[in-house]
Amino acid sequence: MPLGIYISVPFCKSKCSYCNFATGVVSRTAYSKYVDRVCQDMAVAEATAQAVGGKFERSVDSVFLGGGTPTILEPRDLERMFRALRENFEVAPGAEITVECAPGTLTAEMLDVLVQCGVKRVSLGVQSWVDSEAAAVGRLHTRARMLEDIAALRTSGILNINVDLIAGLPHQTAESWAYSVSETVACGVPHASIYMLEVDEDSRLGRELLAGGAKYHAHFVPDEDLSAEFYGAACLRLEAAGIRQYEISNFACAGSESRHNLKYWDRKPYFGFGVDAHSMLLSVRPDLAEVRFAGPDNLNSFVASAPLGVTEISSEAAMEEAFFLGLRLNRGVDLTAMAAEFGEPSAAAVKEVVDELVEYALLERGDHHVRLTAQGRLLSNEVFEKFLGIAAVRSSRS
Repeated sequence: MPLGIYISVPFCKSKCSYCNFATGVVSRTAYSKYVDRVCQDMAVAEATAQAVGGKFERSVDSVFLGGGTPTILEPRDLERMFRALRENFEVAPGAEITVECAPGTLTAEMLDVLVQCGVKRVSLGVQSWVDSEAAAVGRLHTRARMLEDIAALRTSGILNINVDLIAGLPHQTAESWAYSVSETVACGVPHASIYMLEVDEDSRLGRELLAGGAKYHAHFVPDEDLSAEFYGAACLRLEAAGIRQYEISNFACAGSESRHNLKYWDRKPYFGFGVDAHSMLLSVRPDLAEVRFAGPDNLNSFVASAPLGVTEISSEAAMEEAFFLGLRLNRGVDLTAMAAEFGEPSAAAVKEVVDELVEYALLERGDHHVRLTAQGRLLSNEVFEKFLGIAAVRSSRS
């Protein structure tokens, strides 16, 4: 089973107020040392897999460089990472290779390097097509620059483009949100990602909102109900344009779904490199289903070779994962496949939860599948929590 490879580049030109990722603004002198370490980790990937008890596969059919902003690296450093990747893994000729970009970072030289390195897909962190909204959260781009970047990508031959939008940004209104979604459709990209603003203590804006303050335009953030309406409106508008929802936050024209991200939701193996990069490999032990591990979420700790955090996943825990990851997809979870993989008794253990969620119209049945309803997608976190701990409950009853 070919691997997906994720490479984290945790550097940005500026830190957006809503960002809760392990990224930051650091001196450019740190970039090269970071790339050195990532390349070293790729060289010992097989030994790492053995150390954590995971099955190692050298063949790769998807690569995703995320962050952060990979395109603020020096082009030669980006080339070095791709060279190390191909030296240590067998990247399939038709592999989907994606790079995340912040609008305004795609220089002519960088575009040449992306093409030379085999990049087939670019994900643009637009967030809002309204310049004042983007500026309010610390984005450095304008609508005009985003259109220039999309045109430049197409001229270079990179046609598989994703646009990220965030529902619930400060100053956003129903009218401005409709404009952002319509601009996404109008620019003709085959893929869009719609995220709801996350409010937690890991971002400056989130902390301010939780504290009831006014910094970072927090008092202009739409309430949750309005943000949910934005999300629903986007689903309808994109569907009408032929950009169909296939996952809670992701929409694509037929054939343009993110093959790499589908690995996460389908529980296929992937190997991550860099700060806060996560991995999942099948376990070599017959009593375990898989092993998950992650690097440190701090740049200094990563460069200093801090140990990986490792989690062993039992068959029972894997079944829970299969539900709360699989339900993210519009096609839902195949109950027949679940019974075949985990056994009839394990599949029966979730029937009570499924029946309850169907009764509350958060799940719906179809053939052998169970999937989220439109309301269930809005309350997805609450739905997923219902599937956690099922194994423990079953064990206590047996």
